[in-house]
Amino acid sequence: MLSARPVLKYLTRLCTDIVTLKRMTERTTEPTVAVLLPCYNEEITIGKVVRDFREALPQATVYVYDNNSTDRTAEIATAEGAIVRKEPRQGKGNVIRAMFEDIDADVYVMADGDDTYPADAAPAMVAKVLEGYDMVIGDRLSSTYFQENKRPFHNFGNRLVRGSINGLFGAHVTDIMTGYRAFSFSFVKTYPVLSRGFEVETEMTIHSLNNNLRLYEMPIQYRDRPAGSVSKLDTVGDGIKVMSTIFRMIREYKPLPFFGGLGMVIGLIGVVLCGMVTVEFVHTGLVTHFPTLIGAVMLVIAGLLLIVTGIILDVIAKNDRKAFILDANRFTYLKRHSR
Repeated sequence: MLSARPVLKYLTRLCTDIVTLKRMTERTTEPTVAVLLPCYNEEITIGKVVRDFREALPQATVYVYDNNSTDRTAEIATAEGAIVRKEPRQGKGNVIRAMFEDIDADVYVMADGDDTYPADAAPAMVAKVLEGYDMVIGDRLSSTYFQENKRPFHNFGNRLVRGSINGLFGAHVTDIMTGYRAFSFSFVKTYPVLSRGFEVETEMTIHSLNNNLRLYEMPIQYRDRPAGSVSKLDTVGDGIKVMSTIFRMIREYKPLPFFGGLGMVIGLIGVVLCGMVTVEFVHTGLVTHFPTLIGAVMLVIAGLLLIVTGIILDVIAKNDRKAFILDANRFTYLKRHSR
């Protein structure tokens, strides 16, 4: 009669080998790549864009999100082999929010459907994400953007936004508003998309700088839209939205400089006015400008309140950054051990 101990030992070893083999198989599995193309009325260019990305990244799945197009964008994309989905909420930010929520992959490549970004740069961007970067930025401004882009106000806006954000966050990002980016899984699943329109790229960059994420800029060869393709950008309207997004995010992410600086200015005005009334009192023994004195005291109090508000909100913002890091680490850990 066989002893139970050798049988148990054999079964234990067999189970261990199976688990080891499973882990080795998982490690050799190719990473999944998703190409994300938000589109609105891009029938002239979408076919070429899908073909180019399928050629550059044969292992990737190409997703086209149709944002209420009135032309044949969805039909052409489907014919070229892309997976087409609908997003009824108008605006690029809404489309990206749906993409990030719906699609699971190890690496994401996002581009526009207007054929302005070269698909042949995508493999190098994917490789950088696999090296460990959270976001790879397709840098247009270091190459051909200012020669190819025929809209001077867009060029001015890019410089203005770049200078503002780099100055406030102490960064050196060249292209803040590019639509050509690659992301890691953890970035996509932990990034809260709040913007609804084209200002979403600016929001992504500020979010990354604020949370000290790993960024890599890769120069790409930008080209202007082909003949017949019409831009959906409103230079003035979208510019105002971008600047208001920067204003809002500075208020949320940098509350101490924002409220503290405002409080210092208001408080100093109040102090100067108080000084004028005090000088008058020293020379005459009278206070003849009571409204000025009352207003000055109120300005000083308002300035102090703004400074205190900035300090309190700064502590909250730092705690939010700590919570984000913990959540991102936990999310990455769970993904790594759920395979």
